[in-house]
Amino acid sequence: MRRVTDTITELVAAGDLDGLIRLVDGLCSAREWDEIVVLRDRCRHALEERGLQLWPAAEYAEYRLALEASPEFAGPVVVEGAGRFALGPLWEVAGMHHRWADLAPHVPNGPARSMAAHERVIRGEDLSGDDGLDHHVLDLPFVLQDWEPRYPPAVYRSDSADFPTPPDAAMAGVAVAPGAEAIDDEESTEALVDLGRVWSTQSNGSVAAIAVEGDALAAIGALDPGPVVAGAAGAADVLAWMTWAGSSGGAYGRRRGTPAGRFAAWWAMAALTGLEWPPDPDELIAAAGAMPWMLWAPRD
Repeated sequence: MRRVTDTITELVAAGDLDGLIRLVDGLCSAREWDEIVVLRDRCRHALEERGLQLWPAAEYAEYRLALEASPEFAGPVVVEGAGRFALGPLWEVAGMHHRWADLAPHVPNGPARSMAAHERVIRGEDLSGDDGLDHHVLDLPFVLQDWEPRYPPAVYRSDSADFPTPPDAAMAGVAVAPGAEAIDDEESTEALVDLGRVWSTQSNGSVAAIAVEGDALAAIGALDPGPVVAGAAGAADVLAWMTWAGSSGGAYGRRRGTPAGRFAAWWAMAALTGLEWPPDPDELIAAAGAMPWMLWAPRD
């Protein structure tokens, strides 16, 4: 009977990338995780030893392991640098279906381990009592606060992914006036710009932030003379949208993941409220809740 490893050997020797991708699909359907690991390793060795460009098959194999394999196979691929060209960071992918108690024994130590745990927090787990987690990677609570929004989690599939937005805000057309005087608030504006930095550096987006002498509509007018739509929003609603923006890579950039977006949103809100980092969660929502917030967009 022909062995799978023989097929892997032949496809690698032939540099048959399409055949290797199809084989990964078939092995996933058969739940032959050991063989997928062999395929991944053979493809990597072919690149290192012979220069064969089979790394897409290796990356795809790791993505499918993180997405579908049992924890003992999904956990080991959750390492720094893995999944560079995947649909999302592998710690986010692995956190989609695996509870932390099942995944944790198999995830190597390092920053990616902490990020995987934070992904499970995004999906509702309370890991605040886990003493084995590194609290310095993101410096955020390992449990969602009562006042936090429930961030829409990423949805990964074998060949596609969805990154849902928060619920739409109630917005209507408003008049804005350009010409407000800009003031220096580098800490706040840099924190806001960082939410969309990947959009501008790795994708086709642009990002700008400004502080002005005046109200929110004056700030909007300084960025966009209109017409715009805008509406009042609560601090939690704004935090959800900040997190979504900070999680994304835009159209073409590398996705940072929802835990990274949550960190960027907390950082921005702490800067805007004038709190030192890391902020006490109760102090953060008290300060943020006392501020007026708006969401806005160009009318088109």
